[in-house]
Amino acid sequence: MANIFIAGFGVLSVLCAALFMYTRTAVPTISDAAFKQFQRVYLVVYMLAMAGDWLQGPHVYALYESYGMTTHQIEVLFVAGFGSSMIFGTIVGSIADNFGRRNNCIIYGILYGGACITKHFNSFWVLMLGRLLGGIATSILYSAFESWMIYEHTKRGFEQESLGTVFSHAVLGNSLVAIVAGLVAQFFADRFGFVAPFDVALTVLMIMTVIVVFTWTENYGDRTTNIGHSFSEAWKSIRTDPKILCLGLIQSLFEGSMYIFVLEWTPALTPSEPSATGTARRLLAASSETIPHGHIFAGFMVSIMIGSSLFKLLSKYSSVESFMRFVLVIASASLATPIIFKGNQLVVFIGFLVFECCVGIFWPSLGQMRGKYVPEETRATIMNFFRIPLNMIVVAILLQNLQMKVIFQCCVGFLFLAALSQQWLFSMVKSVNPGSSVIKA
Repeated sequence: MANIFIAGFGVLSVLCAALFMYTRTAVPTISDAAFKQFQRVYLVVYMLAMAGDWLQGPHVYALYESYGMTTHQIEVLFVAGFGSSMIFGTIVGSIADNFGRRNNCIIYGILYGGACITKHFNSFWVLMLGRLLGGIATSILYSAFESWMIYEHTKRGFEQESLGTVFSHAVLGNSLVAIVAGLVAQFFADRFGFVAPFDVALTVLMIMTVIVVFTWTENYGDRTTNIGHSFSEAWKSIRTDPKILCLGLIQSLFEGSMYIFVLEWTPALTPSEPSATGTARRLLAASSETIPHGHIFAGFMVSIMIGSSLFKLLSKYSSVESFMRFVLVIASASLATPIIFKGNQLVVFIGFLVFECCVGIFWPSLGQMRGKYVPEETRATIMNFFRIPLNMIVVAILLQNLQMKVIFQCCVGFLFLAALSQQWLFSMVKSVNPGSSVIKA
């Protein structure tokens, strides 16, 4: 069965390369030198920031196990990370709006670097501190960087359509970084132990921080208000503008399902005890050698890259608000495969590849819609506001001892609700501009 995954990766790689080349000829490229320079400055920093994150992922669990942590302790550490992001996320967003997005990106490098240092200590409470720092850093990663880029993009007078190009390239580059980071992390772990990848991540984060200090200018949300007022204004925007509420619901429901998928794809593709639930199922999968995890992960990343190319093609013929309705329905159906075709590795694997392709379309689409509808003054605060329900979803799943079928049923339901929210957003946009067509010429 391993040949299925390896062959799948090969086919996807060829398809991805062909689609990328076709997209370059079918979709007009932007020739503005100023825009290219701006995009380059942002993407270099963003890729380093993501590399610092990806380098840590593959060996966290293995490191904790090597320190003799019990399964319960490891679960608590993971929950602490999501809980930290949930609790401190909104505050971090307000700080970014009031005290500077660039400053927040520098803080990201410092906090995540500190989290890497804690991995040298075989102490539950020191590792807990690292998880808390990592959770806060993650909140910054998914708000301050994007907020900085959108503000600078608008201030410099670039066309709105070019914003989608930046997001698409970010998704494409992030997938490549993830594959390379996985290989680099494995190389250092094999030769120097499980702590080594975190030292590499620390080095990358230090380089990123230095580049931000010397190449980025500062920008803000509304500096005339304090954090409490910024928080209040963000909540007011959500209550009074249904479009922002829709975007928040889509973000929370989709990303919540995505993070749950990250936890569940290995056991879903691994033959295990049919009665296994929760932690027992994950442990069986983690210790199994029956599937090539590296090739599967690489296949997922290539699927995301395919999705980023499809985003460009779809944007040429239709509005983001329109085509995302169908993308979210397809994503919901794709995660139904382990429910309907349980035990059929080929069908489930294809379903997961389709889902990851939808992820590749989702990221630039959501970024472009947030650039349109989320107010600049409280952008980072609003973006992190919706990380609260997102993290609540993931923590709730982690704390339950649920059958895999039930977990994927929840994901299917979440994604279908996201599709309904997208339909609601599409209807509102269409009602405001009844004369505009959702299909581009």
